[in-house]
Amino acid sequence: MSRRDWIPEILYEEGDEGDSNIPFIMVPDNQVMPTFLYVFESRETGEIEPGLDGEDVPVVQWDLHQYADMSILKERLGSDVYDEIRISLGLEPLLVASRKGQEISSRVRQALAGSEK
Repeated sequence: MSRRDWIPEILYEEGDEGDSNIPFIMVPDNQVMPTFLYVFESRETGEIEPGLDGEDVPVVQWDLHQYADMSILKERLGSDVYDEIRISLGLEPLLVASRKGQEISSRVRQALAGSEK
């Protein structure tokens, strides 16, 4: 199967214990995770038009969105440009986010250490 023959499918985990809202893509052994995804947003407009058999069919607006792998951008862009992208997406600069993540991890470790006593 060539890279062109494989179409990534976005999936969501289902189960009894805490369904995840984070989607995943099952990548076959001979493929690589896409670095860029196109996703259509589909939204009914509230209008109706006649279908092939004269039935009412909702009018749907389609808008194309593009999603890039942030790890590729981090690897290939300078830190200033990467931080500009993060900020434009509503994220904090990487160093600020990393520091906050370390603080959260530290509090979790302290809480776990306290619960072991």
